[in-house]
Parts: sequence; structure tokens; C-alpha cells
Amino acid sequence: DKRWCAAFLFRDHLLYTSVREKDACWEYGDKLDGNRVRCRFCQKVINGGISRFKFHLSQIPSKGVNPCVRVTDDVREKVIALIEAKESHRELELLKRKRVAELSVLPKRTRELPSQPSSPGLPTSPPIIPAFEPSQLLGLEVPAPVLRLSSAATKPRPASGLEVERCIAEFFFENKLDYSIADSISYKHMMDTLVGQEFQGPSADVLRTKWLQKLKSEVLQRTQEIKKDWVTTGCTILADSWTDNKLKALINFSVSSPLGTFFLKTVDASPHIKNHRGMYELFDEVIQEVGPDNVVQIISDRNINYGNIDKLIMQNYNTIFWSPCTSFCVNSMLDDFSKIDWVNQCICQAQTITRFVYNNNWVLDLMRRCMAGQELVCSGITKSVSDFLTLQSLLKHRSKLKQMFHSSEYVSSPYANRSLSISCVEILSDDEFWRAVEEIAAVSEPLLRVMRDVSGGKAAIGYIYESMTKVMDSIRTYYIMDEGKCKSFLDIVEQKWLVELHSPLHSAAAFLNPSIQYNPEVKFFTTIKEEFYHVLDKVLTVPDQRQGITSELHAFRKAQGMFASNIAKEARNNTSPGMWWEQYGDSAPALQHCAVRIVSQVCSTLTFQRDWTIILHSHSEKRNKLNKEALADQAYVHYNLTLHSDSKTTAKKKAEGDPIALDDIDMTSPWVEDSDGPSLTQWLDRFPSALDGGDLNTRQFGGSIFGTNDLFGL
Repeated sequence: DKRWCAAFLFRDHLLYTSVREKDACWEYGDKLDGNRVRCRFCQKVINGGISRFKFHLSQIPSKGVNPCVRVTDDVREKVIALIEAKESHRELELLKRKRVAELSVLPKRTRELPSQPSSPGLPTSPPIIPAFEPSQLLGLEVPAPVLRLSSAATKPRPASGLEVERCIAEFFFENKLDYSIADSISYKHMMDTLVGQEFQGPSADVLRTKWLQKLKSEVLQRTQEIKKDWVTTGCTILADSWTDNKLKALINFSVSSPLGTFFLKTVDASPHIKNHRGMYELFDEVIQEVGPDNVVQIISDRNINYGNIDKLIMQNYNTIFWSPCTSFCVNSMLDDFSKIDWVNQCICQAQTITRFVYNNNWVLDLMRRCMAGQELVCSGITKSVSDFLTLQSLLKHRSKLKQMFHSSEYVSSPYANRSLSISCVEILSDDEFWRAVEEIAAVSEPLLRVMRDVSGGKAAIGYIYESMTKVMDSIRTYYIMDEGKCKSFLDIVEQKWLVELHSPLHSAAAFLNPSIQYNPEVKFFTTIKEEFYHVLDKVLTVPDQRQGITSELHAFRKAQGMFASNIAKEARNNTSPGMWWEQYGDSAPALQHCAVRIVSQVCSTLTFQRDWTIILHSHSEKRNKLNKEALADQAYVHYNLTLHSDSKTTAKKKAEGDPIALDDIDMTSPWVEDSDGPSLTQWLDRFPSALDGGDLNTRQFGGSIFGTNDLFGL
């Protein structure tokens, strides 16, 4: 048995050695002498071999390794997945070895058991456990979740009282919980049950004082590390506003850069809504706090009338641009889409179905069973996004919905004879309705794709020009046989794009994006070049930089010098523009400095989901100064904990989730909330010509509905 176990361990050692030599992370580093690795992203030398190098690339904190500040998001997420897989494999191997050690002694115990008595009436001895062969043990598969709960081998080390307190404090601040909960009897009972009676959880006063200040200082320290990168990449100030009908106006200020977004502060702009000079001073104070030399642009929504302060800021700070929020403008396009008569009628018809389903428990349970637990309604970050996501969901589950309403289980139920149920069946059986849903889903999908691309703090400014061109191209392609509908949708997109959304920075970023610049099928408008030179003229403030800019532009356009290397060519389409310029732009140092700062910026204020309740509490007029300061600190810690949560969880959520969809259904939305109005009649009777003409019956709806030729020369 001992020899066999030794062979088992030796086999694992050989397997581990083989895997270590073929580790996938070697493609991102160069092996040096003395178990050292040089990172190909930031050129730092890491001691300790490939394992520590992985933590360097993954940016996972608390591992004693300086994180790489140049690693791309896709590589970082890949390395995090490798680390998690390796840890899971190691835990499973420990479980198997322990189980093997336990089972290897069972045959000896079996032989020592007394034989079963032959006399009736005597107690029966325990059954004999059969011996296990080594071959059986090698193939033993043990359910990991069960052993993880029962095996001492996987028991985590006991956490210190300080660590437990920290976890509790982060739980309170991240979820905006009232401090008084920590003084409740049920809270103390929970601590006694989970941790033990010898541990006293942090009280409300401890959370309010000790942990609030401790977590705030840690956030400040983390942001100081981010600020160091602003000298190279620059940053964007995000102004996200909230107003009510009583002229109450609050502005959230955040700062975004390639290393992340962090919440700065909230200001009460109510006294300055009609005083543009006062509003300018609010923004000027934020610019001075961030550093004028670091700021590339300011992005704001349009919930507040900012007047002419954008012009004042760009006049007084020559290198700063004021840009609109892309998410805000794209959502406005979707909102106008939904106001088109036949689109609005189709949405109302679809809401008849969802309201009936979600307002009857039995029907809702049946629907979830038929759809394998999936939801029919999708809640998005805005009402318009919710509308079009839910229409896509209806289209996706069309056949299952029809089967449910025609199933014997439903037909025999008391719900089948209700008037709303009959209306739902009629709608689901109407081919014209489904043709309209398919049409709306096809036209709205490119805009939803833009919303996804610019949300979540992504440096997407280099792609927004191309994305909006593709949106317009897709509408033209889809409505090639229907000029009237084509014009109705195109007018909305073009008006918002040209008047509200477009910024000179979008043109400059598109011009500097290598995936666009070197695409032979792209033809740039003259206006794009003019806006690029306008931006370059503002950003290049040092005379020495201007002297060689012409030759540097020529080298970039003609792909000369480092731009001509095979590595640079291969990275044009699979590397972020900012990273590409940092790595391969040394042949044009002045242009490289400008390009990195321009293409590294975000184009949307939609970086995280905000809850304005915590902000409103801190700005209540009924609170004293000290209380307001404490609540402001609480909001600061809450938002930044949300933005800078554990890297593993964040990477997994980004990979699996939809940045414009919410996890929970909004039970107050028109798609769910019951209506007291009369049921809708057939919407086609109201506008008989809405879907006439074209080749809608044969038109396909998919992801490649636009062409690639002359993206900017339409």
C-alpha cells in the first residue's frame, strides 16, 4: 500500500512538472536565469518563477507581487481563469489523496471484524466492507462539493477577528446597510451562530468611525496608484447628474482612465442651475483637483442645462475637450425609435402578453418550466433598453410561448378562458405581429451593441465613429426595399449623431485607431481629417513636438519604422488602440504621446449602476455638517468598493454578464405592472399599411446585417 501511494504521488509530480513547463503564461514573459521572468507588457522582472508571474499579470491583490499596469484585459482575465482552474485542481487532488489514504486501510479493518453470528435473535454485526483494488482507487471520482464540506483537508485557516470585522464592514458599506443593524439582537445572534460567542461583531459605532475611515484611506491609497498613470494616458472626468421637479440638482463626479474608474465626490448644483458662472466654478474645482494637465475630456449627460460652460472650459483650458455621453445619446435614439407609431403599438401588444404572464402565479410558474427557468422580461439600464431587450427575448422564446399557451395543461386550466388569455393567444398567432417584432429587433440590435461596447468603463472612443456608421449602414441595408421606413429611422440616428453625439475627439480617435487606419476598405471623410488636425493642434502644446509631427504622421500613415513590424501589424485588430500605441509607437514619440492620451479615453458616463438614495441622504437639508460629512464618506467608500471589487469576481461578471441588462426584473415596469385599461384590439387594424411592402417575409435577422466597404465614405 505504501509503495502504491508513493507511485501515485510520483505520477502527480511528473504531471505537474510537465504542465509547468508548458504553462500557457510563458507566451507573455521571457524566462531569465535564477527563476526570474521578464514581463513582455511592462518589461518588469519578476522573481519566483511562473507562479508569481501569473499573479503579476492577473493584478490580484494581497499576493505580494506588483501588478502589471500594461496588461490587456483579455490576457488578465485569461490568467485569472488559469489561476482559478489550478487552485480548483489542487483542491480536488488533495481531496482524492486523503480519500485514497482513508480507503487504503479499509481491507485490514475488514479482516479484523468478527464473522456474522449464526444464532437467530443475536444482534447483527456491521456488514463487511469489500476491499478496494488500486485500479479502482485510481479511477475514484468524488463529488467535490460534498467533500469540501466534510473533509478537514480543505478546511480554510481560521480567520482572525480583524479579518472577520473587515468582511462585515465591507458587506455593510457595499450594500448601503444602516449602521443600526449592527446593534440589533438578530445581528448579534447571527454572529454567535456563525463565528462563535467569543467573537463580538463590530458595533454601529465601530463601523461608523473605525472602519469607515480605514476603508476610505485604503481607497485613497488605491486611487493614488491609478493617478500615477494619468501622466501617460490622461483621464476623463465623468459628470452624472440627477434632478427632481423642485429644482434639486446633484452631480456625481468620477474619474476614468485605463487602470479603472473611481468615484470622486458629489456636489449640490441646485443654487447654480440658473447661474452658469457658479456651475463653471464647480467644474473648475474638480479640474484643479484632478490636475488640468491630466484631463483629456469631460463627459456629461444632459439632465442639467449646463449652458455655455463647455465653451468656457475649453476656452480657459485649451487641451481639455467637452464631449456628450454616448450612452445618453444612444438611449435617446432608442427612445425615439419606440415613439414611432407602429413600433409603439407592437410594444403595447407584447406588454399584453408579459403582463398577463407575470400577474398570475400559476401561469408564471408554467412559463418558467417551459423556458427552463429563463425569464421572458429583460430589465435594462433604461426603459428603452428594457423595451428592446424584452422584444428580443419574445422573439427568442416565440415557439416555447406558443407551445405553452396551446399545451393541454394550460388549455385545461381556468386561465385559458379569461379574456386577456384569449387576447394573448390571438397575438401569439398573428404572423404580422411577429414580423414586426423581428423587424424591430433587427433595427435596434446595432444600437444595443453600441450601448454594450461603450458601457462599463471601456476605452471605446476609438470605435464610436465606426460603430455609428455601421448602425446607419445596417438600417440602409435592412430597409433597402422600403425607403419610407429607412428614412424614419435614419433621420433619428443622423440627427442625434451629428447634432448631439459627435465630438472632434471621436474623429481623432478613429483616425488614430490602427484597426481603422490600416483597413483598406475604409475611406475617411475630409472633415474627419480636419477634426483630427484640430485636436492635434490643441494637444501639441510644446513647440519641439510640432517640429517633427509631419514626418511622424507620414510614418504612421505609411506604416514605417516600428509600425511596419510584423508584431505591430498582427496586433492592429486584437489589441486596444491605447496599448498598441504604447507598445509600437516609439517611431513617432510626439504623435505617440497624443495618440495614447486620445484613444485611451471612455465615451460614456455609464461605468457602474448608481443608487442616488445614499447621495440624497447626505445632501438632505435637515442634516448637520458632521452628519453630512460622514454620509459623504460612506457614499465615497460604497461606490469605490463597488468599482474596485475583487478582481476574480469582476472578471467573471464581465465575461458572463450583459453590461446593459440588470440581474433582477423591475416589477414596476410596464412589462410587468398590471394595467387597469381595456385590452388592446388587433393593432394591425389601426394602421393597415404599417408593414406593407418590402421583402419582410424572407428577410433574415442576424449579426452580420451590414457591409464593410467604405465605412466612412457613405
